[in-house]
Amino acid sequence: MTSLQFHPRRATRLAMTVLSTALLAACAVGPDYVKPTAVEPATFARTDATAVAAPADDAFWERFNDPQLTALVEEALSANHDLRIALSRYDQANALLRDARFDQVPTITAQGNASRSRLSADQAPGVSRDARDGVESYDVGVVAGWELDLWGRVRRNVEANRAGVEASANDLAAMQVAIVGDVARSYFELRGLQERLRVARDNAANQDGTLRIVQARFDAGRGTEFDTSRARAQLESTRAIVPQLEAQVAFAEHRIAVLTGHVPEALIAQLDKPVALPALPEQIDAGTPGDLVRRRPDVAAAEQRLHASTARVGVATADLFPRFTLGGLIGSQSIDAGNLFERDSETRVVALGIDWSFLDVGRVRARIAAADANAEGELARYRQTVLLALEDTENALIRQNRARVEDRHREQAALDSANAARLARVRYEAGAVDLFEVLDAERAQLQAQDAFADARTRSAVSVVALYRALAGGWPGQMPMREKIARE
Repeated sequence: MTSLQFHPRRATRLAMTVLSTALLAACAVGPDYVKPTAVEPATFARTDATAVAAPADDAFWERFNDPQLTALVEEALSANHDLRIALSRYDQANALLRDARFDQVPTITAQGNASRSRLSADQAPGVSRDARDGVESYDVGVVAGWELDLWGRVRRNVEANRAGVEASANDLAAMQVAIVGDVARSYFELRGLQERLRVARDNAANQDGTLRIVQARFDAGRGTEFDTSRARAQLESTRAIVPQLEAQVAFAEHRIAVLTGHVPEALIAQLDKPVALPALPEQIDAGTPGDLVRRRPDVAAAEQRLHASTARVGVATADLFPRFTLGGLIGSQSIDAGNLFERDSETRVVALGIDWSFLDVGRVRARIAAADANAEGELARYRQTVLLALEDTENALIRQNRARVEDRHREQAALDSANAARLARVRYEAGAVDLFEVLDAERAQLQAQDAFADARTRSAVSVVALYRALAGGWPGQMPMREKIARE
């Protein structure tokens, strides 16, 4: 570090000359950010030509007309702790941006000092020991320092931090998309499990009725122990399904409670009452891949991180050039505290500092190479994020489309199997068929009704997954700070 001091007037003129040069230069070294290109097909391969309902600006979870789901989503947006973590990172990025912006203006500090010392005989030759003891000194002053940003190091650093703030904001939006998707998915899975539990219990009740008929026939001497044992075995197998489903229902309730910021058992009473799965919206238009890339917050976050890494190449490149700082001091110095603010005690300094690592250029170029490599990595990360977003959407489209088809077939199978089981019991009681036909029909009924309940659940979950992949169906912009409560 080399610091040159001048006569105040000459130093002032020099400082103004350097400042004028800096303002005229107004350049920033390093590459300027250019929005990257990525492969974007014209349309989605799996989109349905009959789809008519595009992602709208209203909250997608409200389309299911389930007040309890809406209330849970709103609570999660307010109280989820993962969102609070993301918000804290956004606040941190904003604070770092404010800190970087302070480098664009002079730094002004105040200082003061009071000392009492004893000089050695060599420092004060010929002065008695008593006279050399108790030497006092007082000084106060205001110091200003400012880096003259000739090469844009400060501006590039501000640019990088501003992009970091945008990336954190999009991370927060992406987290909100994920949390809402998790709440809706868990809620539908809970309702589906409760429906499967009802199916198991209803079938167990039907099978128990069949067992009573078989037992009565056996007691009357018209049946066999083999028939009784077989009917009882099927009933116990069905009853064994119930505790497994009850456990899964409890897990889903715990998951929803934690997603909404509660302890696991907090929502048991609220969620234990079964509610039917809602009617699902018609086919959803995914729009175009270009729409998706512009809408997805994870893609926007990846782009902003690329922007930040590009700006940091400029920060590193600026170290190849000298760094100029303009400093100044105005204050007062005296050996007597009473004279500290007298006119003759006034001191002034104007200084131009030059810091240039020209002898350390190898290390500077290594940092530039590292920044370049990081920018290349962020470019690849951005393009990979785009591809993953397209893949996610294509998968969600085909899953939602096929789930609806399966749903229709499962529903018909459940209706026909229930009718077959009813007819089998009637014919058994009339003696037209044996017990095997009844038990087989009841087993098929249980399987078909359970499969339909499961398919119905997966249809609802597939709709949520599609909205989540599209990051669509949100009210305008994602709620951020105003929606997240602080404790």
